[in-house]
Amino acid sequence: MRGYTAKKGNRYYAVIYEGVDPTTGKERRRWYPAGPRKSDADKLVTELVKRRNDGDYRAPQKITLGAYLTEKWLPIQRSQLKASTFDSYRRTIELHVLPTLGGVQLGRLLPEDLDGLYARLLDSGRRNGPGGGLSPTSVRYVHRILRKALNDALRKGTIARNPAATADPPRRAERDASKPDLQVWTAAQLQSFLSLIGSHRLAPAYVLAAHTGMRRGEVLGLRWSDVDLANGRLSVRQSVIAVAYELRTSDVKTGTARRTIDIDDPVVAHLQAWRKRQAEERLLVGPAFEDHGLVFARPDGRPIHPEFFSRTFDRVVGRSDLPVIRLHDLRHTHASLLLQAGVPVKVVSERLGHASPGFTLNVYQHVIPGMQAEAAATFSRLLAPPG
Repeated sequence: MRGYTAKKGNRYYAVIYEGVDPTTGKERRRWYPAGPRKSDADKLVTELVKRRNDGDYRAPQKITLGAYLTEKWLPIQRSQLKASTFDSYRRTIELHVLPTLGGVQLGRLLPEDLDGLYARLLDSGRRNGPGGGLSPTSVRYVHRILRKALNDALRKGTIARNPAATADPPRRAERDASKPDLQVWTAAQLQSFLSLIGSHRLAPAYVLAAHTGMRRGEVLGLRWSDVDLANGRLSVRQSVIAVAYELRTSDVKTGTARRTIDIDDPVVAHLQAWRKRQAEERLLVGPAFEDHGLVFARPDGRPIHPEFFSRTFDRVVGRSDLPVIRLHDLRHTHASLLLQAGVPVKVVSERLGHASPGFTLNVYQHVIPGMQAEAAATFSRLLAPPG
């Protein structure tokens, strides 16, 4: 198979000779857009000629990016991804890709098209709240989805090259300027919150979250079979998640997230009292009770929606004089207080289910300056003369 480069206007193309049309007797040449640089067109010609000689070449399909993503790629991903991840991919594509590039022919999609999409998302991509742009981290997430989808199309011969491979997403910064610092409470503030919420039906769930650093889905997915009250420990094995507001039970995120956590006597006492109350509620509900084995459930036994759990927390905090934080920040508060108290980073990392102590240090580096100062003072005391 022969090929060459050609230029039209300010763009270069890879032109591939595909033989003679048996119907018309005319030679057939297919043009592949390669962008503004001749070197990219030369490289594309070489790749296409090699694929044809190796028997891997086929003419690209005439399909739009939107049709490819929604009709071909996403249906395959449904069986390969966790439900929450698939829903995130789907919503990201529908919100941020289809409105701008959905109608572009897949085979004519250029890196510059993706660069333009990323620039627009940074400037005005936010679809909820007061408007404005997405964070660089969010735009990079869009890029990762597109790169994966287009790489799959390249691997299967649907396109001749992956334009996302040479597109320019926002650079990864050490700290995203649009991402706020972690918000945590002091020990006194945490005690004040636990006192305020003490009369709420789900107070034991918030006590558990505060004392363990468990994620909200892990708290709501905890089963009595995973709790050993006699020995003061529990195992994190599953999580309750919402996919398009529909509740599902999922395995926890990673192998390190599957963990055993020790709990202290006050938490054990809260759980013992809660189990007694749950048994009383079950008797009141009667045959309508749905037994999912969950520690924290609705009075009829059904799982609690994670958003309800978060909104309840927000309402209690909003009515108080406490600094406003998110429910997830109870997890950060737990870790920060332990680190400030001198608990080894490895132990904190294991309680949180992090991949490594290094990740824990990176997330909670705001705690480190005080620890460093204390370490320096301790070392000086070791060297001080006796007496």
